[in-house]
Amino acid sequence: MAHNRAMESTPGQIPAPGRVRVWDAPLRLFHWSFAATFTVAWLSRDDTHLDIHVFSGYLFAALLLFRLWWGWAGETHVRFTDFLFPPARLRDWLAATLRGRPPRYLGHNPGGAWAVFSMLGLGALICITGLFALGGEEGHGPFAGMLDFEQGARMHEVHEWLAWLMLALTVLHVTGVWLESRWHRENLAAAMISGYKPLRRAGDAGDARPRRAVAGAMLAAMMLYGAWWVAGYRDTPGGKVHRLFTAGALPRDATWNGECGDCHLAFHPSLLPARSWRLLLAGQEDHFGEDLALAPDTLRRLERYALAHAAESAPTEAAWKILRAIPPDDAPLRITTVRYWREKHQDIPERVWRDSRVGAKYNCNACHLDAEAATFEDSAMRLPRGDDPEPPDGGP
Repeated sequence: MAHNRAMESTPGQIPAPGRVRVWDAPLRLFHWSFAATFTVAWLSRDDTHLDIHVFSGYLFAALLLFRLWWGWAGETHVRFTDFLFPPARLRDWLAATLRGRPPRYLGHNPGGAWAVFSMLGLGALICITGLFALGGEEGHGPFAGMLDFEQGARMHEVHEWLAWLMLALTVLHVTGVWLESRWHRENLAAAMISGYKPLRRAGDAGDARPRRAVAGAMLAAMMLYGAWWVAGYRDTPGGKVHRLFTAGALPRDATWNGECGDCHLAFHPSLLPARSWRLLLAGQEDHFGEDLALAPDTLRRLERYALAHAAESAPTEAAWKILRAIPPDDAPLRITTVRYWREKHQDIPERVWRDSRVGAKYNCNACHLDAEAATFEDSAMRLPRGDDPEPPDGGP
């Protein structure tokens, strides 16, 4: 800690000639990569970019683990012991800052140290809650199967609140860097790029080793991880979907697929509650204006399959959310009338519905690449791209 003593300089003092290396290369690479991965994760937090969000989240977690290790193995001003200030030092620094005369530190000042430890701790909580949400809601990742859908959804909410808190802390951190740069007439952001700060007092401890080999190994590891992730993508008619987020198909029935698939997508029973399927099958003589004319044995087989795999079985996140959105005394006959379905599709532009590749709101295959499997993974949803053909006759 003695290495990071306050320097006998005041805001506005003209720097003496020379400079000293303060930040080693691995720390600088970590700093900007950590900021970049959080930014990408933040911008990809919507359901349709889950693959990008999880990619950046895993990289964010790996960088966090590296920083914890490098806080012990890094150079002088990178080590946690260099800026583990007691509360009294933070109090004195805040008092001096409020008077407009904060002392200059070669490494982290007490306020910056507080920001570093807060960001690392908050980042760890974000990673943990994100992994639990991924395992509970999506059934993927190291915690898959440990939480149910409801618990996963709660973790998702906590994860989002923590991310907002990290965003607020980042704004405070950037503001502090800007203010200190003005007070001491030095560009702290540029110092985190070059590694050097002005030398204003002879004998100040700095001149850290570059450690370029460690930084090179970090960069190579990140590039290899990115290449492995991209290799997991496969071409699909609607775009690209990551293999890690393509779950296996749910149990299907040949009779169900044959009877229902002759007219439209054979919707999996998990998309409606059992009471809805009872009504639909009981009213087969008037199935949306058509008589299905099902034989009694066929009808019984369909009913057994539908009731066994209805939304109450909650085999997927979509099934769980659909069931939760339907009042207990309601038995909708159309999936498109369910509140959850309407909320998920309300922001889709009208031009998409009128696209001939869609044609109707029940044509799930047009946008959901895993509609046949009935898993409806978030990362497997792609809206049609390119020119919109003319809508079909009678289209919505």
